[in-house]
Amino acid sequence: MALRMVCTSALRAGTDLAVRNVRTFRKSALACRWAPPLGPMPNEDVQSENLDSLEKYRSYTRYLKKAEEEKNTSVWWKTYRKYVEDRDPEHGAERVNIGLPRYRASRTAEVRERRRIVKDNKNNVDLEQATRLRTFKIPLDQVQDGWEKTTGPFQIRRLADHYGVFKDLFPKAYFLPQVLLGISYGQEHSNRVYYGNRLTPTEASVAPHVSFEAEEGSLWTLLLTCPDEHLIDNEAEYVHWLVGNIPGGQVQLGQELCDYLAPFPAKGTGFQRYVYVLFKQEGLVDFQEDARQSPCFLRVTKWFATEENEGEHNFRYFGQLFLGDPEAFPGQPRDIVSPACPGSSPGSPTSGTCPEHLTREASGRHPN
Repeated sequence: MALRMVCTSALRAGTDLAVRNVRTFRKSALACRWAPPLGPMPNEDVQSENLDSLEKYRSYTRYLKKAEEEKNTSVWWKTYRKYVEDRDPEHGAERVNIGLPRYRASRTAEVRERRRIVKDNKNNVDLEQATRLRTFKIPLDQVQDGWEKTTGPFQIRRLADHYGVFKDLFPKAYFLPQVLLGISYGQEHSNRVYYGNRLTPTEASVAPHVSFEAEEGSLWTLLLTCPDEHLIDNEAEYVHWLVGNIPGGQVQLGQELCDYLAPFPAKGTGFQRYVYVLFKQEGLVDFQEDARQSPCFLRVTKWFATEENEGEHNFRYFGQLFLGDPEAFPGQPRDIVSPACPGSSPGSPTSGTCPEHLTREASGRHPN
């Protein structure tokens, strides 16, 4: 049943009552109005005084089957999901995986290797002694490497979803990070970019040191963009840095198409997201038409992704209109392709927060 209650409270000063320095409260409560439900309520046929007579599931399988049936049964009331879908019709729509294929070793081999490590640790006398004497130190570098190879990419992807990176940069698409970026600012690399930390515009005033592991002979494109900075067009972004034809992981040897521009958030706009995106190229790309002289003033860009066939999740073209005029967006797609990584970039208290902090990187690429 529906229950509606209204309560009001008013504060009256002592001067209203002809009494000085006195305050009193006046309260009023409007009674409730009962209204019958618009349909049958859940479990209204259950008799609480005779619960032993209820049918038992006896197994988890039977319970799960019954739960699925009830889940798919239409109800007369409006669920929270229905409210969300009415507000955002695309909520829950299936997204396309544009990421690089993920290689995973055999599960049997992983379990065997894990057991071997546990056995070796148990038989290690030095390790036992260090643990007993409380002098043992955990190698954090090894822990980090293990995290990056196991659960790290999945957690980074969840962070990207949480901060709306895929929604704003890759509509209706997602990918699992494959190549992790290391980004740090400062002469001694003291200001590292993580997955949500804040950096000030002063700390991010010069181009950072970027590192990532890549096989020899591979080519990459690195982009720094901000989806929150444009004050006129919500779908447009400013390019803060663009480097193409990066051989392996040597960013300093790449072709700088647009020089580095430090974050410049407008006053009063709050924290903003600055995202590093690493693309994997299929080959050497001629960027002569896209390169801009330093300093670069034309920095507006838009993302685009088109499906080759309607109804099929096959991205024939996926790229970015580099440094182009927003009005030219419907033009021809670039031949560069292969988003390989949305990584995160500096966010700052004034410059914005670096949410996705995918910052280490993410990788994605379209299937041919």
